[in-house]
Order: sequence, then C-alpha cells, then structure tokens
Amino acid sequence: MSSSAPNILICDDDPVVHESLALYLDNENYTHIDAFDGKESLEMATSMKPDLILLDVMMPEMSGLDVCREIRKTMSVPIIILTAKGEEIDKILGLELGADDYIVKPFSPREVMARIKAVLRRITDTPETPSDITYPGLEINLSTFTVTINGEDVPFTPKEVEIFHYLASHPGQVFDRTQILKAVWGDDFSGDSRTVDTHIKRIRQKTTFEGATWSIQTIYGKGYKFEVK
Repeated sequence: MSSSAPNILICDDDPVVHESLALYLDNENYTHIDAFDGKESLEMATSMKPDLILLDVMMPEMSGLDVCREIRKTMSVPIIILTAKGEEIDKILGLELGADDYIVKPFSPREVMARIKAVLRRITDTPETPSDITYPGLEINLSTFTVTINGEDVPFTPKEVEIFHYLASHPGQVFDRTQILKAVWGDDFSGDSRTVDTHIKRIRQKTTFEGATWSIQTIYGKGYKFEVK
C-alpha cells in the first residue's frame, strides 16, 4: 500500500453508490476513482494501481467475478466484493477467486468504511514472517504470491498462497478453520468458514504429485496441518 492517502477504486454501475461512498471516503481523506462497468473496472485497476477495490458483482460488460478473476492473474490488490442479499454463491465464489472480504447490499457507507479500514489494516499490521518457504520440490513466496512445484510456476490465487504459506510455516501444527480464517482474512472477517475447506481442496488439487515428501493433511474433527514425511 502506498504511504500517501489510500486510493480506492469504486466499481459499481449505480451512480448513487458512488456518490454515497465518495462522501465518506472524502471525509476520511481517502482518494477515489470510479468505474461503472466491468470492462472499465478492469482497465482502471490495471492502469491506476489502486490500494483497494470495491467490486460489485452485477455490472454490465463484464461481471465483477470475472473482473476479480482477471485481476488476480497479475495483482494482489485487496478486493472487497459487493453482492446483493441472498447471492450466497457469489459471496463464496468471490472469496475463492481471491477477494479479501464481501459486503451484502443494501449496506451503509459507514459499514463499508469500517471494512475498508479493516482490510487495509490487516495488510500494514501483518507480522514479519519469512516470505519465502522451501521444501523439496516446493517453493512458496508470499512477497510475490507465487508457488513453484518441481521448478514450474503453478497458478494460485493470493488467498490460496496465504493459506498454503501459513500451514507450511508451521509444519506438523494443526489449525482449525477459525484459526486459518483469522490468520488469512483477519478478525473482522464475517464470512462462512466453509471457504477454508474449498481453498484447501483447490490447493491439494494443484500440489499433489507422486513422490512428494510433504502434504496437507485433514485431522478429523480438528482441522488441517502441513505434514513433512
């Protein structure tokens, strides 16, 4: 995150959302830029390099989930998904794609500001840990959000990298869903703990190979651990 005032990209096709959020952002001395459809959102995210993105799911030209998917191919910028009430699949899928949090509409701008501050605080308050972890045939780099297996880069979302790095940083230690959520998403996250299971499943699919001397194990009724043979 830049040392100056945080710059927030607001992606929503409703001008009223932009106007209401702008008042609160201005009051906190945050700068902001506006995108009104999915295509414009992706272009501005790439060109403007904001500190955080508020991303509506339902937008013309390109859905917010598709925008999130494309952004995550090259950027680790924090993303907060804006989703309509009852769109459970959008919330879960958004988190799987690498979003940091979600807010259900209708929302109060005050709530959005609280979430923005919480997400940005998690970034700046992250304790110092080795960014690069290596095991035979495996390298996890948290600073670049990359995973290399047997010399080949494997595509991971930022949240998958964070979970994998967290478990691999504590080999043999068992963590339950709540502990993983707190470590990766922070105390303020109010989403479904099932997203941890989904992320673990995807990590396993990408990292399982014959002869591996390490693996993520499920400890029934307890949680998950990174085990080294």
